[in-house]
Amino acid sequence: MLDHIYRQVILDHYRHKRNFKELSGKNILKVYYKNPTCGDVMTLFIEVEHDLVKKASFLGERCSISMASSSMMTELIQKKSLKEIKLLRNVFEVLIRTGELTNEKIDLGDSISLQGVHQLKARHNCALMPWQALDKVFRDEAEYKSYNK
Repeated sequence: MLDHIYRQVILDHYRHKRNFKELSGKNILKVYYKNPTCGDVMTLFIEVEHDLVKKASFLGERCSISMASSSMMTELIQKKSLKEIKLLRNVFEVLIRTGELTNEKIDLGDSISLQGVHQLKARHNCALMPWQALDKVFRDEAEYKSYNK
């Protein structure tokens, strides 16, 4: 039953992508990212003020997992600090790679519905794609880079 609900959440984010638009302005960071394993592509837009992500959006295409994950991530990281986002990113990656939620106090929002992807190793990069793009956006941000679980 829970698997069915999770599938519905994933399909809803795929069909009705949240934050599926371009952002523009002086505080906008953007990065183009392509998943080399399956051809999924996205451009991630992040509006940052100090160490806070005010807005996040994306444009992209391909598989339902990568697009749903992008939609979910852009919802999840808005109004969060880089430190909070790095923690979310770490917990999400463990969830995708192992199926385990390592920190029950962390609210992954709808992203928890991607837990079953851990069983499909070939799809790990699809689910992690927006987070890998986010790493690329923040590769020079010391606070984001240095924060570990």
